[in-house]
Amino acid sequence: MPSMSDAKQNAEKAACTELRYDITYTDLPLSCPPRDTRVWDAHPRVYLPIEELGKVVCPYCGAQYVLKDFIPTNEK
Repeated sequence: MPSMSDAKQNAEKAACTELRYDITYTDLPLSCPPRDTRVWDAHPRVYLPIEELGKVVCPYCGAQYVLKDFIPTNEK
């Protein structure tokens, strides 16, 4: 699966073209489209609350984001 770091390395890649992104805590706060992708042809930027469940789906494009090494809040 592509990671947010992969997206950062390829800034020319169109926004919202992946179906799933694996992200890390260093990528927070999470926004879709990802910060370092083209956004002129994508939907408005929306910040997604991934910290509670460890995964979230963008309401605009359906991209799935999964937080690597997720620790549920009640286990911290």
